[in-house]
Amino acid sequence: MEVYKGGLDGETRKVVNLPTGFGRKVTAGVIVVLLLIIGSSCFYTVQEHEQAAILTFGKYTATQEQSGLHFKLPYPIQSVVKVPANLTQKIQIGYREDDRGNFYPVEEEALMITGDENIVWADAVVEWKIADVRNYLYNISDPEQFLRNAASAAIRSVIGSTRLDYAITEGKTVIQTEVKTKLDEILSMYETGIQVLDLKFQDIEPPEGEVQQAFKEVTNAREEKNTKINQAMRYMNDRLPKARGEAQALIERAEAEKKARILNAQGDVAKFNALYEAYRANPDVTAERLLLEALEKVLPNAKVIITDGDGNTIQLLNLDEVLKKSGGNAQ
Repeated sequence: MEVYKGGLDGETRKVVNLPTGFGRKVTAGVIVVLLLIIGSSCFYTVQEHEQAAILTFGKYTATQEQSGLHFKLPYPIQSVVKVPANLTQKIQIGYREDDRGNFYPVEEEALMITGDENIVWADAVVEWKIADVRNYLYNISDPEQFLRNAASAAIRSVIGSTRLDYAITEGKTVIQTEVKTKLDEILSMYETGIQVLDLKFQDIEPPEGEVQQAFKEVTNAREEKNTKINQAMRYMNDRLPKARGEAQALIERAEAEKKARILNAQGDVAKFNALYEAYRANPDVTAERLLLEALEKVLPNAKVIITDGDGNTIQLLNLDEVLKKSGGNAQ
């Protein structure tokens, strides 16, 4: 150690001699630290709900969609920007929700003019997600605000061409579909990289006051009308199958009766033809037999008497006794 006197203030200075190789060790340590820093910047992690945009010298080059640990070139050659691309997000139009779960209206978004020049209050919820990371990051500066403005424009466009009574009654579902279609067209035209999953109106109603009460009565009347129509349709759907079944049963019974009568008529024709053939073969005997059969049907309890041509009873045979005896033997 050497001591020397010098300096402008005249104070004594001490000079410290460094150990041999100290400078090399410091340099090596700095290099190791730099290597560790550079090495740590070569790896990044993507969560399940995320996707990462890979930037090479600040320019977009690729998108990493798989979750987990991944490798990239060290900074500043490559850098990573992560976005929640696999997460469904929501924005409110016409109202907001604070951290405590309370809702408050936003009149400049909710108040709109209908096609018949009436004022209506409309608020909605838009569910969306990121479909294209590159377009989402570089084609729009504030994606959420852009989506809010586009949704408001689409709603105003559709509401502005719709009558108030239709908008607040049965037209709500149709308006939702038209607004979503128009919003998809806007987002596609500007290549925002945003995909709208669903759009639902919370309320479409006139501003508070007498007008709102009047339209509520109109709405209730239409709902009652629809209820009556549904009840009538339900009754029709209940009775119509039964009526069809009864009609089919009548048709089937008529068909059965028709077939039975045809078969009976065919049997009568066959019986008549058989009688006719027998009559042609022996007219007198057949005529006598038919006469006796007819008399037997007409006078089933008649007493049989055999006479001669003069009207005198021929006492040759007691037919009643013979018939009685023959009947007893049969029993």
